Amino acid sequence: MSATAVPTGKTTARTSDRAAGENRLGLKLVAPAVVVMLIVTAWPMIQALYLSLFQYRLTAPDEKEFVGLANYASVLGDSLFWQDTFNTLLIMVVTVAVELVIGFVFAMVMHRVIFARGVIRTAILIPYGIITVVSAFAWQFTFSLSNGWVNSWFAWLPGISSDTNWFGDHWPAMFAIMVSEIWKTTPFMSLLLLAGLSQVSEDMIEAAKVDGATWWQRLWKVILPNMRAAIMVAVLFRALDAFRIFDNIFVMTRGAQDTESSSFLTYRQVIEQFQLGLGSALSVLLFLSVLLLAFSIVKLFRVDLAQARGEG
Repeated sequence: MSATAVPTGKTTARTSDRAAGENRLGLKLVAPAVVVMLIVTAWPMIQALYLSLFQYRLTAPDEKEFVGLANYASVLGDSLFWQDTFNTLLIMVVTVAVELVIGFVFAMVMHRVIFARGVIRTAILIPYGIITVVSAFAWQFTFSLSNGWVNSWFAWLPGISSDTNWFGDHWPAMFAIMVSEIWKTTPFMSLLLLAGLSQVSEDMIEAAKVDGATWWQRLWKVILPNMRAAIMVAVLFRALDAFRIFDNIFVMTRGAQDTESSSFLTYRQVIEQFQLGLGSALSVLLFLSVLLLAFSIVKLFRVDLAQARGEG
C-alpha cells in the first residue's frame, strides 16, 4: 500500500492554513486604510449619486427639480458622450500598449545593467517625477507651430513639414496628447515591471539557456509567464489612470478638435456650465466605467495570486 498521498494531503492543508492566515492578516492590515477611505470618499460618492437624480444648476439653486434617471438618459443619448468615451478608450489602449513595450525594455535595462545602475535608473524615472501640468505645457511647446522643435527635427518624415499644425486637426492633436502621456508615465510602468522582473528566478533562465532556448524563447516561455502578476498590476494601474486622463487635454487642447475625454466632459458640465445634475450623472457613469474596466482586466489576465506567491 502506497503512503505517498498522506504527506501530500498534510502539505496541502498546511499551505491552505498558511494562505488563510495570510489573508486574515492582510485584511487586518488593510482594514484601517479602507475605513479611512470610505469615510473620506463615501459621502462625496453618495452626494454625487443623489445630485444625479436632479435637474440642478448651481446658478439657479431654487429651481432644483427631481428628474429621476433623466440625466442618465440624456447623457447616454448624447453623441458627444460616446465620442468622448471613444477618445478616452483610444488614449487608454494606445498609451498603455506602447508603455508596456517601452516600459519592459527599460525594466530589462535597469535589471541587467551593472555600470552606473543608480544613475541610469534615476534618469529613466525623471519624467515620472515631473508634475503632469508642467509636462503637458512642455509638450505643448514642443508641438507648437511657431516655436516647437518637432516640425524642424522630423520634417524628413512623410506628412510632417515646417508648417504642420499639430493642434489644428483631431488626429494630430490626439497623437500629441498620447505622446505626452506616454513620455510622462512610461517610467511608472517600467518601475512596476522591474519589480516583477526581479522575482523571475535566474536559475530558471539559466536552465532554459542550458537547454538551448534562444533569447526569444526564454522571454516568451520563462520570463513573461513568471511576470504575469506584475504585468497585470502594471496594466491595471496604468489603464485606470489613463482612463481618467484630464491634465494633458486641459493644457494642450482644452478639448478643441474633438479631443475631449470623459473626465474633461464632466469638468465642463460641472465647472464651466454649473450643471451639477448632469455632471454628477457623468461622474457616476465614469466611476462605473472604471469599476468595469478593472474587473475586465483582472478577468482577462486570470492571475492566480496564490500561485504567484509560490503556494500553488
